[in-house]
Amino acid sequence: MVKPEQIQKIKTPLIAALVLLAVVDIFVHGDHATFIWDSIPGFSAVYGLITTVLIIVVSKFLGHAFLMKPEDYYD
Repeated sequence: MVKPEQIQKIKTPLIAALVLLAVVDIFVHGDHATFIWDSIPGFSAVYGLITTVLIIVVSKFLGHAFLMKPEDYYD
């Protein structure tokens, strides 16, 4: 069983790294951007966050809708 203190010890550095990468992305120049959205500061971080949340929500929906059986399924 994972304790909340252990989760917090992992979560804090990961959030700090995410914030640091988003701040660094502001200072990286998009002079040679292939697409227009490549020149928007922080776009990759926001896009990654939104798609990750979307993947989690869709997979939870599919799991609950199609894969999970009721608790008394084998009774």
